[in-house]
Amino acid sequence: MDNQKAIFKEEAYELLAELEEAMLELEEKPEDMELVGRVFRAMHTIKGSGAMFGFDDIAEFTHEVETTFDLVREGKLTVTPQLMSLGLAARDHIKLLLEADEDGSAVDTVRGREIIDAFKALQDGGDNDSAPDADAMAATGAGALAGIDNAPEEERVETIYRIRFRPHPELLANGSNPILLLKELADLGQCSYLAQTDNIPELDALEPEACYTFWDIVLVTDQGVNAIRDVFIFVEDDCDLTIEPVDEEGLGEENYKRLGEILVERGDVSSEDLTGLLNGQKRIGQMLVESDLVDPGKIESALLEQDMVKTKRQERRAAKTASSIRVAADKLDTLVDLVGELVTVQARLSQKASQNMDAELLTISEEVERLTAELRDNTMSIRMLPISTTFAKFKRLVRDLSKELGKQVELNTSGGETELDKTVIEQLSDPLVHIIRNSIDHGIEAPDVRQADGKPPHGTVNLSASHAGANVLIRIADDGAGLSVDKIRAKALEKGLITADADLSDKEIYNLIFAPGFSTAGEISGVSGRGVGMDVVKQSIEALRGQVDVESTPGQGTVMTLKLPLTLAIIDGFLVKIGDGMYVMPLASVEECLELTRAQADQAQDRTMINLRGDVVSYMSLRRMFAVEEAAPEFEQVVVAESNGMRIGFGVDRFIGQHQTVIKSLGRTYQDIREISGATILGDGTVALILDVQQLVETMQQTLSQAA
Repeated sequence: MDNQKAIFKEEAYELLAELEEAMLELEEKPEDMELVGRVFRAMHTIKGSGAMFGFDDIAEFTHEVETTFDLVREGKLTVTPQLMSLGLAARDHIKLLLEADEDGSAVDTVRGREIIDAFKALQDGGDNDSAPDADAMAATGAGALAGIDNAPEEERVETIYRIRFRPHPELLANGSNPILLLKELADLGQCSYLAQTDNIPELDALEPEACYTFWDIVLVTDQGVNAIRDVFIFVEDDCDLTIEPVDEEGLGEENYKRLGEILVERGDVSSEDLTGLLNGQKRIGQMLVESDLVDPGKIESALLEQDMVKTKRQERRAAKTASSIRVAADKLDTLVDLVGELVTVQARLSQKASQNMDAELLTISEEVERLTAELRDNTMSIRMLPISTTFAKFKRLVRDLSKELGKQVELNTSGGETELDKTVIEQLSDPLVHIIRNSIDHGIEAPDVRQADGKPPHGTVNLSASHAGANVLIRIADDGAGLSVDKIRAKALEKGLITADADLSDKEIYNLIFAPGFSTAGEISGVSGRGVGMDVVKQSIEALRGQVDVESTPGQGTVMTLKLPLTLAIIDGFLVKIGDGMYVMPLASVEECLELTRAQADQAQDRTMINLRGDVVSYMSLRRMFAVEEAAPEFEQVVVAESNGMRIGFGVDRFIGQHQTVIKSLGRTYQDIREISGATILGDGTVALILDVQQLVETMQQTLSQAA
C-alpha cells in the first residue's frame, strides 16, 4: 500500500502542476471551456484517486472545488479573477495536505475551511466577485514555487510539402546556383529532391549557360510555408515555384495517395489518360512510361513523395505508442556515479595498453573507450531535462507578486526546450526567484510612473534560455527603470564597500549589488530590503560553476545573464602539469595555448600581462601562485582562458591534453579553497585537482587591487 500511495503522490504533484497551468491560462481566457474542462478533470482525478488511497482529507476538500467548476462547465457560474484566485489557493492547500502526509507537519485547517466556505458561497448563488480575501489566499509568493510544472510550449505543426522548383533558362546566367538553394532548403527539415532532366535538348541545340533542369522536392518541416518561400526570395522572378502541403501532422491514415492520384495532382498526367490505362494488368508506373505519357523521372519523383509520406506517418504512429517508465532520482544518480567510475577505469585501461604496446590490448582498449563514451553520453542525456520545467512555475510568482505590489507585469518565456542536467535545474530555482522578484520590485515601475515616462502601463519580464557551446545562457530581462549607478555607489559608500575616491566602471558598480547585505530598498518589506537576495544568487550560481553578468540601461531596463555548465558530473577537461602536481581546467573555458621562453615568462610575471598578437592579455603564473619549489622548465606553456568576458593567460609547466573528467568532491577540509572546485582520478590512480577559472581570475584581480 505504501508503494501505491507513493505513486498517487507523484501523480498528484503532476496534476497540481497541470491544474495551476490551466487556471493561469483560464484567467487570461475566461471563455475557453476546454480549459475549464482541464481544471475540472484534474480536480476530479485528484479527488477520486485520493479517496482510493486513503487521502480522505484531500478527497473531501477537493470535492467542493470540483463541484464549483462543474457549475462553471454547465454555464451556471462565470470565470472571474476572484474565482481563479480561490482555485489557486485551493491548489496550494491540496499541495500542503500532500506534503503534510510526507513530513508529518500540521496543516492550517482554518485556512482550508475558509476556502471551502468561499466555494460553497459561490455554489449557493453568491457573487463570486465578493469572495473573501481571494487574492490574499492565493498570494503565496515563493511558496507556490515548491513544485515543478511543465510549461506549455507553443508547438509548431510538422507538415510535408510538395515543391516543384523550375528555374528559368537564364537563372544560371544571372549568377544564381540552384544547388545552394536546395542545400538551404534542406536546413529547414528532412528533405528529398529529384532532378528532372527531360527538358534538356540535344547537344547541338544546348545553350551552355542555360538551365534546363528542374527539381521535384519533398520537404518535412515545422517552419511553415513562408520559411520555404524565403529560401527562393532572390530568385522568385527567375523561376516557377509551386509549394503545396500534402500531409499535416496528425492528419490522414498510414496509407497515402496512390501513384496515379499524385501524378494527376501535379499535372504530370491527365485524369483521362490515366483512366484509359487502369484496365491494364501491369503496374501503373510501368504502363505510363511504356505509353510515353509520363517521363520516368516524374514517376520516380511521385514514388519518392509517396514513400516519404508513408514513412513519416509510420514514425508518428510509432511515436504515439512509445512507452516510458518512471525511475527514482536516486537510482539515476547511482547510475551516473557508476558510469563515472567506469570512465576512470577505462582511462586506466587505455594508459596500461599504451604502455605495454600490445596491439590486441590496444584494440580492446579502443573498443571499451568507444562503448564507455556512448554509455556516458546516453546516461548524461537521461539526466537532461528541458528548462521549461523550471520556467513554468514563475508565471504564478509574477502573477501573485504583481498583485501584491500593485503593478502590471507580464512574463514572457522562450527557449524552454533548452536542456540542462537535472542537478543544475534543481539548484537553479532559488536564484531565479530572487532575480525575478528584484526585477518586479526594483525594476518595473508602477503603472502611473510608466505612463508618465511614455511607457505602456504593464511591464515585461523576459525569461529565455539558449545553448552556448558547453554552457547554457539564461537571460532575465525587464523593461523597467534600470539600475542607478549613483544610488548603488552611495549605498556602497555608506556600507564601506568602496572608498569615496574609488574609480569604478559602471559594470564594476553593478557588481556591488551582489555584496552580502547590500540593498537599495528604502524600507524592509515582505519582498525586499534585507540585502540577502542577490548575494544568494551569486553564491548559488558560483556553486554551480557558473557566472553572473549584469547589464543595464537607465530608463530602459536590466538584463541579467546566467552562464551555467550543462552538467556537474562529467566534463571535458584540459590536463596540465605544474611541478609534480596535475591539474584540470574545464575545456569549455580554454581558448588557446602558447609557449614562452623563460625570459619572456619572467617578464610576463613582473608585468602580469602578455602580448598576444598585439592584444594585451592578463597573465598569472600558477607555479608562483601555488608556491611550487621545483626548478622551472626552460619554456613556460600558457593556457589562455576566458571568464566573464575577460581573457587571461595561466602559466603552467606542461600541457598534457584533453581529459574526460569525472568530478569528485574534495570534502569539508578543502571547502574554503575557492580556486579548486573539485578533483578527478587519472588513469594511473593519481589525483588531479580541478581549477576554478573564475575564482582564479577574481583572486588575481584582488591581488592587483591590493598591490595598487
